Formats: sequence, C-alpha cells, structure tokens
Amino acid sequence: MSKISKNEKRLKRKIRIRKRLSGTPERPRLCVYKSTKHIYAQIIDDTIGKTLVSASTVEKDFVKSGDKKACANTVGKTLAARAMDNGIKLVVFDRNGYLYHGRLKSLADGAREAGLDF
Repeated sequence: MSKISKNEKRLKRKIRIRKRLSGTPERPRLCVYKSTKHIYAQIIDDTIGKTLVSASTVEKDFVKSGDKKACANTVGKTLAARAMDNGIKLVVFDRNGYLYHGRLKSLADGAREAGLDF
C-alpha cells in the first residue's frame, strides 16, 4: 500500500469544498494558498473566471513584520483594503482544503478587522 501525502488529502478536501462553493459578482470568493514560506490570497469572481483583487507576501511593497502569522494578518488587511477600494465588501471564504487554524485564521481575522464581511 502506498501512503497518501498530506497535499493529496488537502486536494481531496478542496474538491469536496469547491463542489458547493462559488464566487458570484455580488459575493466573490476569497481563496487562500499557503506555501511553507509565503501566503497568497485573491478575490475571484467565478462567473467570469477573473481575479478581482490579490495580495501576498511575495509582493515588492510587502514589509515583513514578525512571524508568519503576523505576515498573514498583514496580507489579510492589505487584501481587504484593496477590496474596499474596488467596492467589494461581502465575500465567501474558500480555505482551499486547509484547516481553519494558524496562518489561515490569522489572515481571515486581518481581513475582517479591515472591513471584509464573511
């Protein structure tokens, strides 16, 4: 028997979640991806298949502050500020198969603090 990797399990969860979750023009999808070093977040309208707003820790103007959780919180606040500038207030949260814990929770809290509603 072969052992299923953590990422394969995450991808199975992702498919299961995405069956029911979709971004609309009124309520786009906030999708999060995290690697070992960085975290990426984008707001997507699935009806037209277009990314409306994005933020990540690899951007040139991103200033690293503290640990990974603090950086994730900053990314959440940055994303929410950009979304507000584009007139987006309501979103649906797509955790992309990750557990709602640690960096993911920190990013979500930062986005909520800056005014996004989900």
